[in-house]
Amino acid sequence: MTNDLMLGGVYILMALMLVLGALIVRREPAAKLFTMGLAWVAIFAAGFVLFTFRDNLGWVAQRLKAEAIGTPVQEGRETRIPMAIDGHFWVDAKVNGRNVKFLVDSGATTTTIDRATARSAGIEISSHRDQYVRTGNGVVRVATGRADELTVGPITRHDVALQIADNDDLNVLGMNYLSTLSRWSVEGRWLVLVS
Repeated sequence: MTNDLMLGGVYILMALMLVLGALIVRREPAAKLFTMGLAWVAIFAAGFVLFTFRDNLGWVAQRLKAEAIGTPVQEGRETRIPMAIDGHFWVDAKVNGRNVKFLVDSGATTTTIDRATARSAGIEISSHRDQYVRTGNGVVRVATGRADELTVGPITRHDVALQIADNDDLNVLGMNYLSTLSRWSVEGRWLVLVS
């Protein structure tokens, strides 16, 4: 630790000597020398920061891409989903291999999909157990079904209970999926899912 501090101090001292030597030789007015000195300090500082965080630049690139186009960032068992412009967390998932866009809703007890999605994913819809559930948008009529497989990023769950709504485009990822994770949380503008 002491050697690292000494080497860092030597690096900074050498950089300062180089900048000061270059500026003294130029014999320019003090204001211009000061401006050039600040420019050199900024250049060395930027180089130092880039060198220090060189291992993290790949993650920064992923995060910038996620912010720009809304794609999740994947790191090992952790999936980070950026908040959409509407203030919600949307995730692209697969239900029995079919691509489905879900709104992540921790207030929903059960994952819900619409009838068209259920049919295209090959989910058997119950016909005799229709029920009504209260949602943020009012009361919705639902049937029940089960997905053989529900995948979000690298996280796959099997035999997932579903509610099938009569409404079109009502796909909500609920607590019955989220509670199977080892951890999930909202950190700033990110939804973090850990398998």
